[in-house]
Amino acid sequence: MTLAVALCFAAGSGAGMRWTPPASWKGEAERPMRLATYTVPHAPGDADNGECGVYYFGPGQGGSVEANLDRWIGQFLQADGKPSKSTAKMEKRAQHGLKVTTVDVSGAYTGMGGPQAEPGGAPKRAYRLLGAIVEGPQGSVFFKFTGLAKTVAQNQPAFEKMLASLIPE
Repeated sequence: MTLAVALCFAAGSGAGMRWTPPASWKGEAERPMRLATYTVPHAPGDADNGECGVYYFGPGQGGSVEANLDRWIGQFLQADGKPSKSTAKMEKRAQHGLKVTTVDVSGAYTGMGGPQAEPGGAPKRAYRLLGAIVEGPQGSVFFKFTGLAKTVAQNQPAFEKMLASLIPE
């Protein structure tokens, strides 16, 4: 295999941008509304792997940055009953001409809402979400990494490295 072909398989791309996923993350089969899905290996002591979904809905689609952050944060419940928005950490930065907004929130994860949601089931305790919304040349791309808090913490540097690899195509 040539280096160019190997790089093509190693990189993710879509919506006018390219990124390099962590080598230890396993790319999964195509899913509706996703550019990519990665299984993230679980940390020692955790029973479940994490998941990082990369979503793209088209130019001008998928809702505003703020609406998506609010929805993601709203998928978490806090043990003390306080709103998750009071504990979530958000940051905005620019990178290679791309606007990137990140969020970090933990708690009991209630999962996705809407038509893709799995019915029933109790919230998943001790979960964490690292998210990034990247405003690219063809619209926003949404990176949503969820899993048990220990697994997410162990893989946070890899997630940040993937975000740092983002470049416009």
